[in-house]
Amino acid sequence: MTRLRLRSVLLRCCLLGALSSATGLSSAAPPPGGAQPAAATLRQKAWIAFVNRRWADAEASFEAALAAPDAAGMTEVQQAEILGYLGLSELEQGKHREAAEHLGDSLDHDAVLKAALVRRFTSGFKKALEHVGRIYAAAAPPDAEILLDGEPVGTGTTVLELFVDPGTHTLQARLSGYSELSQRVEVAVGATVGAALTLSRVAPPPRRAPEPSVKKSGPVGPAAAPAPGPWASWPGALRIAGIAVTTAAVSSGAVFMLRASSLDGDIGERIDGLSRDPAWTSDACSKAPQPSACPELHRLRVQRDTSGVLGTALVATGAVVGAVTVASFFTDLSFLQSTPARTSLRVLPATTAQQIGVVALGAW
Repeated sequence: MTRLRLRSVLLRCCLLGALSSATGLSSAAPPPGGAQPAAATLRQKAWIAFVNRRWADAEASFEAALAAPDAAGMTEVQQAEILGYLGLSELEQGKHREAAEHLGDSLDHDAVLKAALVRRFTSGFKKALEHVGRIYAAAAPPDAEILLDGEPVGTGTTVLELFVDPGTHTLQARLSGYSELSQRVEVAVGATVGAALTLSRVAPPPRRAPEPSVKKSGPVGPAAAPAPGPWASWPGALRIAGIAVTTAAVSSGAVFMLRASSLDGDIGERIDGLSRDPAWTSDACSKAPQPSACPELHRLRVQRDTSGVLGTALVATGAVVGAVTVASFFTDLSFLQSTPARTSLRVLPATTAQQIGVVALGAW
């Protein structure tokens, strides 16, 4: 029995030395002339409790080290090791949800951990997952706060990995200006469930109608002019249409007249060419049999006459419409409006020492 006890003590001392070496207990030594930092003291106390398998004491000391005022001064390696050993302490006590959470946080920093610790923490993490479930929760908008069973767990800025005990859980998302959303999630042992919470914006309250105000009696001003009727804008529209019709008719008539002139030239050239033939006479096309050139000459004459007539008619029409349009600028068309015209075109005589003429006043 004495040898077994001695061997157990020696084994514990060796394990304590290995742990102290792995976690840098030498860095926790008190600085010369000063007290030992609180976080370092708590870490050392937690290692001793862990080696002696006092899991509850180790858990409390590891948590206190993470919450110490100078915990921010710990290195990334020290924080990752404390989280891992805290998870193992909780795993030994059957706190599987807490163990999975802390071991998972530790393994997020596996790049700075030694390979032996990564294997040990990974093994503990897998054991904890055999007793819990996972929920991946996301919320929109990203600023929305997410709650699990009434406890805040984060916001929607990232997808949250939540470890939960098997059973039914309630997820909530809330944000000012949006309607709160709640969702019940059933999670089995070892299962992973996803939940997306999308909030809807709350409609603003309806505006209250302004209360009718009592107008104060005062001097009565001039009555507002009545709105112009549907015929008020017709004079301008008719003038614009008249200008457009005039331009189109004259342009098209000029094109037809030019074509008629061109065809007339072609006919003349053909007749000049045929007149060089001794057998050709001016009345050759009126006798039978007709020469082969006669049908072509007849077709050209028909096209020339038609183009000339169309061109003349279009130019004449454009001239008439143009004349009417020009005359409208010198005519009062207020009878087309629902109210009398306030202004119209006026032609006034004007004389100076050098010249005599007229001045047109108005708007169109």
